Amino acid sequence: MRNEYAEEKTLSWDDLAADWHTQFDRWFHDAVAAGLPEPNAMVVGTADADGRPSGRTVLLKGYDPAGFVFFTNYASRKGGDLAANPYASLVFPWFGMQRQVVVTGRVDRLDRAETEAYFASRPRGSQLGAWASTQSSVVADRSVLEERYRAVQRRFADVEPVPAPPHWGGLRVRPDAVEFWQGRPDRMHDRLRYRLAAPGEWVTERLAP
Repeated sequence: MRNEYAEEKTLSWDDLAADWHTQFDRWFHDAVAAGLPEPNAMVVGTADADGRPSGRTVLLKGYDPAGFVFFTNYASRKGGDLAANPYASLVFPWFGMQRQVVVTGRVDRLDRAETEAYFASRPRGSQLGAWASTQSSVVADRSVLEERYRAVQRRFADVEPVPAPPHWGGLRVRPDAVEFWQGRPDRMHDRLRYRLAAPGEWVTERLAP
């Protein structure tokens, strides 16, 4: 089958939307239409109070002009990092299209109503798992996790809906820069970036590949 994304693509000023949110929406829908696996998967990079970095892949659960939203255990490693150093980077690695989007910005917690609304939409098994797992902590073996899960099943056997754990919730990355990277031959890639130069004032600029 012929893959249209095997052909050379470009990214020029004429291609670029007026704002980063519209441009991301275009590329995200391109990734979905292309059938890429998990187009909402993103690598979240954080750093602790000492500047030691860590990264992991999580799923984007929403985006709007205010930023990018995902959910996690606030007591996890990334949660601890963000409590100490509330800035993160996101990378959307759309390899099949020779594209990536790189975001940097401050991270804020969602209000509790937003977290509870999203938690209520999750499958019951995922809801129970959020209670059972002390994410990022050391456990002796798999049986410890399984017993915790069974205990949570018993605890909430007659509870509907399962409430959101107090240690679990949403995070919004509020961008100060969003870069759109389009692969091209000979490593002469296109890199166009929206950058927040002042409150409410965005500039666009081309970066060397």
